[in-house]
Amino acid sequence: MKRLYCNVAAVAVCLLTATMDGRSQTGDALVVKANEIKSPIQPTMWGIFFEDINMGADGGLYAELVKNRSFEFQRPMMGWKVLGKPKTEGDFLVENRRPNPLNAGNPRFLHVTLHEATKGSIGLNNEGFKGMGIKNGLRYDFSISYRQPAPNIKMWVELVKANGESLGSGQLATTATGDNWKKATVSFRATATEPKASLNIWFEGDGAIDLDMISLFPEDTWKNRPGGMRADMIQLLADMKPGFIRFPGGCIVEGFDLSQRYQWKKTIGPLEERELVINRWNFEFAHRPSPDYFQTFGLGFFEYFQLAEDIGAEPLPILNCGMACQFNTAEVVPLDQLDPYVQDALDLIEFANGDTGTKWGKRRADMGHPAPFNLKMMGVGNENWGPQYLERLRIFTKAIKSKYPDFKLVNSSGTDPNGDRFDYLNKELRGMKADIIDEHYYRRPEWFLQNAARYDNYDPNGSKIFAGEYAAQSDRTVSVNNKNNWQTAIAEAAFMTGMERNAGVVVMASYAPLFANAEGWQWTPDLIWVDNLRSYGTPNYYVQKLFSTNKGTHVVPVLRNNETIAGKDSLYASAAIDKATNEVILKIVNASGKAQSHAVQISGAKKLPSNARLSVLTANPADVNSFASPTQVAPTDTQISLKGNQLSLSLEPYSLNVVRIKMM
Repeated sequence: MKRLYCNVAAVAVCLLTATMDGRSQTGDALVVKANEIKSPIQPTMWGIFFEDINMGADGGLYAELVKNRSFEFQRPMMGWKVLGKPKTEGDFLVENRRPNPLNAGNPRFLHVTLHEATKGSIGLNNEGFKGMGIKNGLRYDFSISYRQPAPNIKMWVELVKANGESLGSGQLATTATGDNWKKATVSFRATATEPKASLNIWFEGDGAIDLDMISLFPEDTWKNRPGGMRADMIQLLADMKPGFIRFPGGCIVEGFDLSQRYQWKKTIGPLEERELVINRWNFEFAHRPSPDYFQTFGLGFFEYFQLAEDIGAEPLPILNCGMACQFNTAEVVPLDQLDPYVQDALDLIEFANGDTGTKWGKRRADMGHPAPFNLKMMGVGNENWGPQYLERLRIFTKAIKSKYPDFKLVNSSGTDPNGDRFDYLNKELRGMKADIIDEHYYRRPEWFLQNAARYDNYDPNGSKIFAGEYAAQSDRTVSVNNKNNWQTAIAEAAFMTGMERNAGVVVMASYAPLFANAEGWQWTPDLIWVDNLRSYGTPNYYVQKLFSTNKGTHVVPVLRNNETIAGKDSLYASAAIDKATNEVILKIVNASGKAQSHAVQISGAKKLPSNARLSVLTANPADVNSFASPTQVAPTDTQISLKGNQLSLSLEPYSLNVVRIKMM
C-alpha cells in the first residue's frame, strides 16, 4: 500500500495525488558549486537556548530531588508534611534568622521538638517535584544541615513508593552539638524503580534539633558530579554538538518586576548562600498555574559556564538592562541609578575571564575553576523594546566597549519579527552599529515556509543576526494545543536552510524553549520532553541535531535553474563545505506531500567517491514522538551512489535530506 502524507492545509492536493504514483518526474538538476565560497559559517551557528520554564531547572536539569529543601518558598512547608501527630503545637516550627546578614540568602530553618519519639512515630515527608524518580540499584546521597544542644536525637531516611512500600533507607549520624551548623550524610541504594516516590525522615529521641538544606541526589549525575545535573538531559544536548548555550533566558532575566529579576551574583558561591526567588512562570499563565515553582539557583551562573565548557559550546549570558518585563509591570530603573546593573555586566566578564588576582576571577577559582571560561559575548536585555531600552543599552554599550572593545553584545529587537516595534528597533540598532541583533519568531508553520528567504536581502556588512528564539506553533502562540509534530519541524527545517544560506548575516540560532516536564509545563511546543525518569527529543530536536552536526565551515551555492532554492515546488535547500573533513554537505527539504526525484550535480570538486552518506528525516505531518515511542520521528542513514559528479536523489514527501560527499 502506498504511504500517503496529508496535512489539513493540503487535503485537496493529497486527494489529487493519491491516484498518482506519488513521485514526480526527474526535475531540474540541483547544482552545488563546491568551489564558490560565499561566506564562513560561524562555529556558533546552531546552539541551544535554556530558560527555567516548564520545570527546566529545579525539578528538571538540576538533579536535586527534594522540593523546598531550605523552607524558603512563600509557604515555608510547601512540599513537606508532618508524619504522625506532634504532641504540642509548634513542635515543627519554621524560624527566620533575618535580619542576620550572615544568612541573608537562606534565613529560614525548621525547629523540631520531640517528646520521647520512637522510630516510625513522627517524621517528615517530602513529595519531590511531581514525585521523585527512583531507579533500581542506584545509589542515592542524602545530606542535611543540623544543629542541636544535645545528642539525644536519631534520624532515619527512607525512600518510599506511592503505596508506602520502602525503596531503601539509611541512618544519619547526628552526634555533633553546639550553636554551629553541621552536615550529616548517608547513602543507600534503591531496591526498585519508581517514578512517583517520596522521601521520609523519621525521628527518635527527646529534645530539639534545627534542620536546613535537606537534600537528595542520585549518583548518576552528569560526569558523576555530586549535587550535579541530570545526565540524560545533558546527553541530549551534548549529542547536538551545539555551538553556544544561551542562559538563563528568556523572560526569567527580566522578572515580573525588578525585584524578581535574575541577579547572577546571587547564584554563585555556596549553595546555602544562594538566595531563592519566585519563578515568574509560577503565576504567569492563569490556565497553567504552578504555585510551587521557585528558583533555588542550585543551577547558577558557575554551573551554566561549566555546562557550556562540558559540551563544547560558547557561553552566551543574557543580563537585565534595568527593565522588568514590559508585558507585566514595564518597571524600569531610573537612568541615574543604572550603575549597579552596568557594574554587574562588567563584573560578570571578570568572573568569567579574569585571572585569579582579580576579585571576581578569584571567586571563580574558589569555586573550583581557576582557568578562565573565555567569555566572548553577552546579551543586554531580553525582548525589551522602545526608546527606554535604547537609552539604557547605550549606557551599557559604552561602559562594556570602553573596557572590552572586542567583546560582542547581543541587542534585543523586541518580541516580533515585523511591525512598528521591530522596524523602530532594527533601524536604531543598525544606526548604533550593533554587533548582533536578536530576532524572535513564534509563528505558524506557514510563516516559516513563506519566510525562508527572509535573510537573502539583509546587508552582510551590517549588524549580524541571532535568531534567538523560534518555534513553529501548530495552533497559535501560547496555545496549550501546540504540538511538536512533524509539520512544525519540517517548516523550521525549511527556514533553517535560509539561515544557513545566509550565514554571512545569521551567526547564531536557537530553538526555544528547550525543556518541558510532562506534568509541569507552562509553554508548548518545546524541544525536549522529560518526566521523572525519562527524556526524549521531539521531531524538532532531530531537525536541530541534523543541522548542528552537519554544519560545515563555509556556505557554497546550491541552485536550480541558476536560482536559489527557497520554496518553488516546496523545495528548500542550502549547501556547505566542511574544510576540516573536506566534504560537501547538502541539505534539502521537500515540504510537499508529493515525492520528488532530482539529479544533483557537484561542480568545482576535482574528484568524488562512488558513494555518499544520506540522512533522511521524514514522517506524516501529524506524527509526534512520545515517551512510549521516543524515536517515531528520527533520522535514518543510508549510502547512495554517485556517477562522476552526479547523483540521483529521491526526496520522500515531507522530508529533510542531508547528503555528505567526501571530496577526494
